[in-house]
Amino acid sequence: MIPINKVKDLINKHISLEKDLSSIDVDKKKFAEKSKEYSDLNEIISEAKEYIKFNSTKKDLENIIEDNNSDSEMIDLAKSELEKLLKKNQYNEKKIKFFLLPKDDADTKNAIIEIRAGTGGLEASLFASDLFKMYEKVSSKKKWDLEIISISKSEAGGLKEVIANIKGKNIYSSLKYESGVHRVQRVPDTETQGRVHTSAATVAVLPEPEELDVKIEEKDLRIDVFRSSGPGGQSVNTTDSAVRITHIPSGIVVSQQDEKSQIRNKEKGLKILRSRIYEHERQKIDEARSKDRKNKIGTGDRSERIRTYNFPQGRVTDHRINLTLHKLEEFMQGEIFDEIIENLSLQAQENQIKNLNQ
Repeated sequence: MIPINKVKDLINKHISLEKDLSSIDVDKKKFAEKSKEYSDLNEIISEAKEYIKFNSTKKDLENIIEDNNSDSEMIDLAKSELEKLLKKNQYNEKKIKFFLLPKDDADTKNAIIEIRAGTGGLEASLFASDLFKMYEKVSSKKKWDLEIISISKSEAGGLKEVIANIKGKNIYSSLKYESGVHRVQRVPDTETQGRVHTSAATVAVLPEPEELDVKIEEKDLRIDVFRSSGPGGQSVNTTDSAVRITHIPSGIVVSQQDEKSQIRNKEKGLKILRSRIYEHERQKIDEARSKDRKNKIGTGDRSERIRTYNFPQGRVTDHRINLTLHKLEEFMQGEIFDEIIENLSLQAQENQIKNLNQ
């Protein structure tokens, strides 16, 4: 049960915002904020009003059913309506509960995803490549825009590291549970005895902040330029186009050398730096709120093994919610990605709901 006063507060807030938005005295900034809040409430307001009326409507239908003067047709109709009412109230209650959950301001943001090969040598880099391809397929299916910011390849088509920017609607809310250690169990192509090897890759998903979210002062930056190394062709290596940016207050360092232009490398480097600073500040706040973050789903703790991909058995297991799906091939094709994400999201929401009335 949701406390009725909380639901009434939603309705009263909606009425208040409607009045405020019709006023000519609201300044532009406040108007934008109130419009967003009003729009969000519009998604729940009809359910809130039905929830308030539920008990009286239910009582009216029960009176008809229990009234000896009611004919059988009327009773049957009332019973049918009562059944529909109870189902609708369950739906309304669930939707309102989710709406009342504390919002993560970062959920609506785009994301920076960083994938790195972990333990396991060449096989780990091949798995990092497979993971990146999986996220590319998910992005394609969802019509998200994925742009590679930085990429470092290994032998045999593997990846030592890749950093990409993914843009679309509510990207961070969809990808935030991917942060952590992803473990793979499979027989490498180079294994002649057919033995299963275990290796890992780490994934970090950071919300991409707006410039207003993170203010970076020039005086807080140390920018070093150097000659690019590695793949890129001769022209890349003839000038000091690579950039290393150090954010002095936090000690966060970002290097970027994918572009031939020093200016473009600096732009990309600052984008990554801004995301890492933003996430660094968010984590400090989270840690202050809770000392027991390891028990939470989606903490982003990279030392945490979050998922195992077992190729011989064709299964993928998410250890945070003890969910195993024997659909590994479909998962790697990006086809059932939502199934795991929805379960992770529901578990996180249920944990929050438990604290809603406290």
